[in-house]
Amino acid sequence: MRAVALTTVPATPSVIEIDVPRPAVGEVLVEVASASVNGFDAAVAAGKLRDLMEHRFPLVLGKDYAGTVVEVGEGVEGLAAGDRVFGVLMAPFLQAGTLARYAAVPTSYGLARIPEGLSFRDAGALGLAGTAALNSLDTVEVGEGDTVLISGATGGVGAFAVQLAAARGARVIATARPGAEEEFVTGLAEAVQVVDHTDDLESAVRKIAPDGVDVILHLAGDVTRLASLLAKDGRIASTLGLPADAVDGVTLRSVMADPTDTTLTTLAELVAAGKLRVPIGAVYPLERAPEAFAAFTRGAIGKIAIACS
Repeated sequence: MRAVALTTVPATPSVIEIDVPRPAVGEVLVEVASASVNGFDAAVAAGKLRDLMEHRFPLVLGKDYAGTVVEVGEGVEGLAAGDRVFGVLMAPFLQAGTLARYAAVPTSYGLARIPEGLSFRDAGALGLAGTAALNSLDTVEVGEGDTVLISGATGGVGAFAVQLAAARGARVIATARPGAEEEFVTGLAEAVQVVDHTDDLESAVRKIAPDGVDVILHLAGDVTRLASLLAKDGRIASTLGLPADAVDGVTLRSVMADPTDTTLTTLAELVAAGKLRVPIGAVYPLERAPEAFAAFTRGAIGKIAIACS
């Protein structure tokens, strides 16, 4: 089968031919219809995780997936060939990813059924970024009336976070450059206020929130600079793996996406009901996945989906 893989790191991803995986105990084999590029995949290719996780080559990239079960491994109950599923592949080492024609995925964690009304394309770009956004908001208890600054709003996690925060009744301030980025962000939810992070960010935010913001979602940018914009007792959620004492005197919580079946099902139902949009900015066929990675590295707007079949 064709797969997007690395034979060493750091390296540019390439499409190679490998054997179709077999589902182990507790796994199902999924014919992948759609997947997506995430920051995690780009970090692996850049060699940034070489000393943090075991790498086994050839290493197939990809965390998100959506497709159809074609084979059920030993010990799996409640799933059968023909079932439509999506999720996030979680493993203790890096080797078998989802940017491929087929993927063997565990059923105990990171997998949910695709409800009616949710397409393969959208499901394949929902899992990791949607979970990271939802977990970030939950971690710092964003609720009605909070003023939330989302730094990195044009990326996948940020675009989901803008929508989810607005749906909770929060006042959303989002960073974006004027032009296409601003149009993208303002189209995500009503009454989103945009500030240009390449200009005088501090003045722009203070003009909207003179006393500071209650919450900052740190998905991009300098957290020290952002922290100066917090109101008293404000809090920061960061997906960038910062230590808790990165900013003195500020409540800063690092967030690692936890794609439980409950979280995935919640996100899927929101999309199926039309209450959440999967912000896909571009779709590439599997054979052009290296181009998709290049676009991601340049700073593509929204999610980049990969059509795997």
